Amino acid sequence: MSETAGTSTYQVVGMACRSCASTVTEEVELVDGVTSAAVDVASGSLTVNSDRDLPPTAVRAAVEAAGYDLASP
Repeated sequence: MSETAGTSTYQVVGMACRSCASTVTEEVELVDGVTSAAVDVASGSLTVNSDRDLPPTAVRAAVEAAGYDLASP
């Protein structure tokens, strides 16, 4: 995971298709403070933009709710 002001990037384990990416994106965008989320299936990366500092645990919980895991940092 890497973080900059308002933007965090994570590696998602187990995504294989656009439908998977859509599910992850939808769950992460429900997290309070997230302004947008984008997934790149080919690289397995998830980029999250937020209007405040987000605890990584909030993003992890959303990814897990979608049925996937985040790679360990």
